Amino acid sequence: MEDPQGILCADAGRVGDLVTEKGLVASKEPAPHVQLACSTQYCAFPVDRNALCVWSTEDPLYQPLTLRGHHEPITAVAFGNAVSPLLICSASRDYVIMWSLDECRQKALQGLTPRGVVVGTLLGKVLCLRLSPDDRVAAVCAGKQIFMLDTEVRFDLQGHRGVVTAAEFCPWQTHILISVSEDRSFKVWDHHMGSLIYNSSVLTASPLLSLVLDAENRQLVTGCANGQLWIFSLVEGHHYRCVTRVDLKKKRESFSRRIESRLCSLPGESQRTCTDGLGKGEEVEASLPVLGLAPCDLSLILRAECGGLSSENTTCLWIGSSVGLFIFNLANFELEAVLHYKDFRSLSIQVAGSCAVKSKAGDEKAICLLTSLFGRKIAMLEIHVAVLVRSQQRHNAGRDLSVLPRYRLPAAVKDQPLVFHSQVRSSGYWLACGFANHLSLVFRADLTGTPAVFSGHDGAVSTVCWSHDGRRLLSASQDGTLRLWSLRRAELVLCVGRDVFSKPVGSAQFYYIDTFILLSSGPELQLLTYHVDTCKDEIQRCVVCPSVPCLCTVGGALFLTGLSVNRVGTDLVLAAGRNRTLEVFDLNAGRSAAAILEAHSRPVHQICQNKGSSFTTQQHQVYNLFATTATGDSIKLWDLRTLRCERCFEGHPNHGYPCGIAFSPCGRYVASGAEDRHAYVYDVGSSTFSHRLAGHTDTVTGVAFSPSAPQVQSPCGRGSTSLPTRLSSCFLYLLAFVLVKSCLV
Repeated sequence: MEDPQGILCADAGRVGDLVTEKGLVASKEPAPHVQLACSTQYCAFPVDRNALCVWSTEDPLYQPLTLRGHHEPITAVAFGNAVSPLLICSASRDYVIMWSLDECRQKALQGLTPRGVVVGTLLGKVLCLRLSPDDRVAAVCAGKQIFMLDTEVRFDLQGHRGVVTAAEFCPWQTHILISVSEDRSFKVWDHHMGSLIYNSSVLTASPLLSLVLDAENRQLVTGCANGQLWIFSLVEGHHYRCVTRVDLKKKRESFSRRIESRLCSLPGESQRTCTDGLGKGEEVEASLPVLGLAPCDLSLILRAECGGLSSENTTCLWIGSSVGLFIFNLANFELEAVLHYKDFRSLSIQVAGSCAVKSKAGDEKAICLLTSLFGRKIAMLEIHVAVLVRSQQRHNAGRDLSVLPRYRLPAAVKDQPLVFHSQVRSSGYWLACGFANHLSLVFRADLTGTPAVFSGHDGAVSTVCWSHDGRRLLSASQDGTLRLWSLRRAELVLCVGRDVFSKPVGSAQFYYIDTFILLSSGPELQLLTYHVDTCKDEIQRCVVCPSVPCLCTVGGALFLTGLSVNRVGTDLVLAAGRNRTLEVFDLNAGRSAAAILEAHSRPVHQICQNKGSSFTTQQHQVYNLFATTATGDSIKLWDLRTLRCERCFEGHPNHGYPCGIAFSPCGRYVASGAEDRHAYVYDVGSSTFSHRLAGHTDTVTGVAFSPSAPQVQSPCGRGSTSLPTRLSSCFLYLLAFVLVKSCLV
């Protein structure tokens, strides 16, 4: 079997338990920008301009196979999808050749020259090629055209205005081909008919370089030369909507800040370099071109390390760039791990020109094939994914935190109507709204009749909250007062004046089955006990309470912007400050239990917990989920036990107004207001919206689910409240139905 010239070494040397350089090749000619190929057993790359080298990833000492047949430099290589026979396709300006790896190896062992089948000739410079799921058709991207090859040219797909840089067959619709180009757009083709299905607009100022399709979530992910990722939904009916756009450089900087205070637990040489490299990400080049994208299975690793509810179904991607590798989470749009080549100085390649990554499902190792940008080297790396991820994860962040009570919960009552007794009124009949005109209104849930008016505040009403029994309403205002109202008599029963609080009350709610009132005043959390006086004297009723001691203070926050507590008797309270920090307070201990720095790019204006319902049953662990939202940012879904963002919800515009969010009582949906006069409903298992509800005439500032009917309510910026909108697939039962109106002047 002929050896390729320039083989320097196999098993070139260990760089630590994190990365192993399994092999290194020096080619006669540099090949910085070529399409490389990796499979679970082999990797393939061009050497010496026109020779194809196939290397075993399982045993690099096994003699490599060299295939010759091209006269021009090889520019693209791709493996087939079938395990047996394993096909490999190579392309140059002169030929596109299909090789059967088993036949070629057998001929080489017999001393014969392996031969492939020429399926295309003189197509031009090929930058990308892909084989269809059944390996019968090859998509060859040459210049601005895509040639569909079998034993001859079947179709010539034309439409791109720039060089086609990547293409992928759709795994769940085999007749669909998607391509990206230097014209900065992507196109969707029916390659059976040779027709164009969809043509995107220009996405960015830089060329699109790479492409991958996520079959589980049915999404398209493309990367461009300026380090941006664009994610689009391919779900039927979504019309190729953009899910989100990610700046890889900003994500890397954010990731570095999150872990810079912790020492990376890497052995040997890499322990020091990992800490230094991650903490000084600005020293790396400004742009991070996305050279390659590949699936990455972290389900077993994240489940073992984090134990989050969605870790088992998490989909991740390998992102190959010129300076390193990144593991990107498609659920929360955050980086799970970063590997910079420069942090491992024993690696032969520090700046890559091309990159290909392959990892088995459930395997803790991955193979990475690199070509040097400035040299003639080609290296094969083995990456220990489990070690990489574990070294950069938050250890035992929220292991002991849970909203579930320590004692055994009573058995759930199943299959009972909403009203247990004919003389007991259930919840869901009333809708409370706070307005900027100093009023609080209580409507019937069906929005019929005349609302009850609660007047008395001298400022915009910032918070309204129902009591546990639904008989009283708590309101807080920018005038600095806190008022308690009787719903039955539509009158004030308690007023706490401005002198009690050092700063205006930001938010307030009942706590511990109406025993206390929990509120935020400036950076402080305060817990009030109260007594409703039956005295009819208005002066005596609006008592001046003694000063209230501070319960907890959010460190570094000038003002608390969000507050939330669950209803299941927990001691944990969630708070957010203007310093963009989320903090978990243990009221029993009177101290902070955990903190999440830089939870959003802007201060959080609402925290919403999955409080469930007495009339529906959820898994106990689901109650540990909570959502946060900030102006100009996405909605983030968190798991209290891990303090991880499990998913981001993108798609609703909220650039200038604080739009409210709400959990459905069944826990399956999160609803949000938006500035485009719509309410958006997200399924917690998807990052893009499932329903877009129209009908408003202004910005939708708040949303709330009905506890007794499958519907959602939402007010808009002009103070009106829309008619209920039905969600046919959602169970919605809850003890109280509250709608918080944002303070808009």
